[in-house]
Amino acid sequence: MFKRLLALPKTVWFIGLISLVNDTASELLYPLIPIYLTSVLMVGPRILGLIEGIAEATASIFKLISGVVVDKTKNTKIWIVVGYFLAGFGRPFIAFVSSWGWILVIRFTDRMGKGLRSSPRDALLAQTVAPSERGITFGLHRSLDNAGAVIGPIIASVLLANHVPLKDIFLWALLPAAIVMALTCFINEPKVVVTPENDHFQWSLNGMPKKFKFYLLAMAILTLGNSSDMFLLLRLSDLGVSPIEIPLIWAGVSLITSLCGTPLSALSDRYGREPFILGAWLAFVLFYFGLSFSSLSLYQVIGLFALYGFFKAATEGVEKALVADLAPLGLVGTAFGCFNLTAGVMILPSSIIFGWLYESYGTQYAFLYSAGCASVALGIFLITVFPFRPDVIIGAESPKGLNSIT
Repeated sequence: MFKRLLALPKTVWFIGLISLVNDTASELLYPLIPIYLTSVLMVGPRILGLIEGIAEATASIFKLISGVVVDKTKNTKIWIVVGYFLAGFGRPFIAFVSSWGWILVIRFTDRMGKGLRSSPRDALLAQTVAPSERGITFGLHRSLDNAGAVIGPIIASVLLANHVPLKDIFLWALLPAAIVMALTCFINEPKVVVTPENDHFQWSLNGMPKKFKFYLLAMAILTLGNSSDMFLLLRLSDLGVSPIEIPLIWAGVSLITSLCGTPLSALSDRYGREPFILGAWLAFVLFYFGLSFSSLSLYQVIGLFALYGFFKAATEGVEKALVADLAPLGLVGTAFGCFNLTAGVMILPSSIIFGWLYESYGTQYAFLYSAGCASVALGIFLITVFPFRPDVIIGAESPKGLNSIT
């Protein structure tokens, strides 16, 4: 596997490094936002659900827009640069806000930046490598991204332990933002790109395979139960985990994801994507079911969050590789846009429903709701998608979707 990693194009590594630095800044702040909202701005789970739902829905809409436009223009780098700029230099403004409305504006800008960069970045990764390297490529990217999610919370925990004010911690995110902007200069566009015959913008699922549509349906239902991760951080607080320990547990999730993501994704190049996704979604069901219990020891909590780390490791790269496998010729950007839109737009109703259940009926009903949605999604995936095998054998030379030579 190490030889395969070292043989990947430089662009793949630079994109991964950018994600590492950017996620360090993002995850430095992410575990602190629920604490800031509840302890400083004095708002509850409903407002948290509203903020995160709107923010993630915004990201999803812009993921579709950027993906469709990239298929037409073949220009990915500008979207990546603008996306990282908006997110990186918008987050530190949290230090100056005095109401949850401004938190919403900042999260909106942050997620808009994520939406503008995500589909073009994923399309660029898919175009840069052969089909036989998609799993390991997306796995490497997600592993580096999650490495940043390990570093960020650890820094946050150290700063909190040294009694650094929350507002000062938010300002620390400016340095990684500047580093990311410098690293984007090293991204290279593909030299050769296959141009689709249809010259019009593709905003619908027309021309997409039936299996891809069923995949989106299963993903939509899964996401309907997969509310913002901020609720997981809030649940840790409810279970009595200290503010200093919360970022460390979250860093542990990201560490598992980072260490296991690349090997699992690389194995999916050989054994297929579906078994890994199926196993991961089952782990998701068990995780949310476990968190529905009102009395959990610290060791039980750590075990459940380790299971969540496995879920993320076995899906983040593999799910995207399956999108690339199923994407028609010349519509990789659109396929990623539709996938990201489906996965993200459902977070708005998901977070609102989850926040309402959490606050009105208690944690048990909220977490059982999520486990139920995931169970339905798992069944749909098993019946409609799992039997699928790509028309092009994984590992073959000729691409099925949009590929390029670098």
